[in-house]
Amino acid sequence: MTGSPLRGRTVVITGAARGLGAALAHELARREARLALLGHEAPGLDALATSLPTAAMAIEVDVTDPCGLDDAASAVRGRLGRPSAVVANAGIAEGGPFATSDPASWRRVVDVNLTGSAQTARAFLPDLTVTAGYFLQIASLASLGATPMMSAYCASKAGVEAFAHALQAEVAHEGVAVGVAYPAWADTDMIREAEGFAALHELRAHMPPGVRNIRPADVVAARLARAVERRSTAVYIPAWLRLLQPLRWALPPVVLRLTRHDLPRWDAGRPLRATGRLGAGGRADRAAAAPDDGRPG
Repeated sequence: MTGSPLRGRTVVITGAARGLGAALAHELARREARLALLGHEAPGLDALATSLPTAAMAIEVDVTDPCGLDDAASAVRGRLGRPSAVVANAGIAEGGPFATSDPASWRRVVDVNLTGSAQTARAFLPDLTVTAGYFLQIASLASLGATPMMSAYCASKAGVEAFAHALQAEVAHEGVAVGVAYPAWADTDMIREAEGFAALHELRAHMPPGVRNIRPADVVAARLARAVERRSTAVYIPAWLRLLQPLRWALPPVVLRLTRHDLPRWDAGRPLRATGRLGAGGRADRAAAAPDDGRPG
């Protein structure tokens, strides 16, 4: 894609070691962008950087560590040049009843997804201001409507949407564009592991057709890459999800009616239980955060 406006430009992706982050890296490399791959899993990041056909660098960093992100921004600037786009993709999830959730683990989901996105923006905004760049916040279907059993994830994704909208209004006059992506279900190891928990599977399966479908990660990544090329204000995957925006007020009572009677039986008669941080990425975050949350990795 030699005609892409991203050709020769530097793009930063957080949470790049796997899932949507890795798929997006491949899509942007096809557009001949230079890539800075940030995340926890150094071996995976290194392997991804080596596999790409364009210049790429891997940086192991925790997005909740502001000093680490500042160092990462300096390293990107020195090796690849100031970024023209930053994709705040890093995120983790866990499911289970809020009342019995572990407070430290619940807080960690919010810290990574919301605070980590804000710290990412803070570290790279000076560069984006110079390049009149683009910041893409990966939100979620959960930003549009919350579901039970995912309270930390839904709260954090609603928060990143609000953060991105506030930032968008603050930096527009400086030539920096901010977009929000609303992907539904993508085929990542996090979603595949969530499917092993009956209540989470049933919550997805009872969504309307088109919303409940799990899409290949590369299909979702292709839409995200086009959003980066076009500096889109919003990208919905699937596209018709934009129709939910004016109907958001109606979603909570619909979810309430659905789950009031059905939720107890969705776990096959067993007590609804916590999933722990989902997927290999969640476990990598657990291991990295263990010294902070006081729990073994």
